[in-house]
Amino acid sequence: MAAAFGLRTRLVIAFLLVAAVSAVTTAALTYREARSAVLVRAQDTAVTSFREEVEQFVPELPLDPDALRWYLYDIAARAKPHPWIVFAEYGSLRASSGDRPVSGVVTAELRRAALSSPRGSFERVVKDGSAYLTIGMPVMTRIIAGGRAVPSGLVLFAVMPMTNEEVDIDGLVTAARDGALPGLAVALVPALLAARSVLRPVRALRRAAHSMGGGRLDTRIPVHGRDEMADLARTFNESAARLEDSVQELRDAGARARRFASDVSHELRTPLAGMLAVTDVVDEDAGALTPDTARAVRLISAETAKLAVLVEDLMEISRFDARAAELNTDEVDAAEAVRSTLSGRQWLGRVRAELPDGLRIRLDPRRFDVVVANLVGNALRHGAEPVTVRLSARGGALVLEVRDSGPGIAPDVLPHVFDRFYKADTARSRSSGSGLGLAITEENVQLHGGGVRAENPPGGGALFTVELPFDGPASAGGGPDDRPSARSGPADSRDRTAGATA
Repeated sequence: MAAAFGLRTRLVIAFLLVAAVSAVTTAALTYREARSAVLVRAQDTAVTSFREEVEQFVPELPLDPDALRWYLYDIAARAKPHPWIVFAEYGSLRASSGDRPVSGVVTAELRRAALSSPRGSFERVVKDGSAYLTIGMPVMTRIIAGGRAVPSGLVLFAVMPMTNEEVDIDGLVTAARDGALPGLAVALVPALLAARSVLRPVRALRRAAHSMGGGRLDTRIPVHGRDEMADLARTFNESAARLEDSVQELRDAGARARRFASDVSHELRTPLAGMLAVTDVVDEDAGALTPDTARAVRLISAETAKLAVLVEDLMEISRFDARAAELNTDEVDAAEAVRSTLSGRQWLGRVRAELPDGLRIRLDPRRFDVVVANLVGNALRHGAEPVTVRLSARGGALVLEVRDSGPGIAPDVLPHVFDRFYKADTARSRSSGSGLGLAITEENVQLHGGGVRAENPPGGGALFTVELPFDGPASAGGGPDDRPSARSGPADSRDRTAGATA
């Protein structure tokens, strides 16, 4: 029921079930008491009346069957509360006020009880679906005037149909049945009202939770009364307030961290420019220095260049975090843009390029150059040659694939390849990568409204796939493989399951 019906329906059903159980229980108890009252009243009246008639009956012995029959007619004529049929048994003599001398509903147990008790006995008997009250009374006599009464041997039986009582009882059953359905219909109104009163705060809680899920952390629920729902509303409000404070603290801390990184990057940029100029000059004269000094100079020059790259990457990330990154788009030939990137970094001899002409797309050439350079550089540094760069158009998207021939990406690393500062080998603390290259790649792709993912395709190696919105002609080629991968969606989706191997 919980899966098939809503809370409102379940509350109404539960309320109606309670009402139905209460109605049935009340009707059953009322029926039992009323039935007992009806039967006992009729039974007591009949037994008392019959006993009085028998006590007044003084038969003449020896018994004359005809005279006895007239006595029985006379007793039956004064029957209360309903007509009786009176039967007499004396030895082998049998007589009655009816058309048969012997009753078919008088039981042997009643005969024995009537003979053994001076006050007689009675019982209710159902035969052929009809109920009867049977009464057995011994006729007493006194052997000596004023002496103790003793049984005369004559026993009278009264058989009274309980038809009227059964009709009354059936009427009670019908009334209880006919009153139950309207009662349930009437109970439906308070059930709906009760369900509405219960569901009103639940709906308010649902709307508040939905609002908070949409980012409105200042959402609160009005508190009314002192019941459990009011306690729930107060608890929700207190939890929402604590969550709002915690989120605000995290936002403030994140803003301070981004501002710090941006400020540090800007402050380092000027001295780094001077250091780079000096190291360039010193590098030219390194050949004239002693070997140890030359190695130290070249190490300083290399590390300074790495620091300059890191500072530039930090500044780029800061612009993305501050939502200050902009697209300066132009219509370009995608294949020519990729060739320009590979040629400018002298990678044409190390990369196998499959770049069909005619794929013109509107994008930011500088940011696209960063995307291609980061992916190909990552493949050359951490994969193995040959590295393949392939362009194609699939289903309204320009697809750029960069695949190396290395061992691929470890399964535990794959979900983090686009995370900032993430490196697959933590022991490579002095690697040439900043740990930001793939994160910057993802940001640039998302800024174009596209997505990027990493996966381990069949055959080995690592495959990075970039998809950018494209209105140009589509070429034959399937969609992306349905393999485990780390990926990012379009620019309006900030949920990332990725990081960098660079």
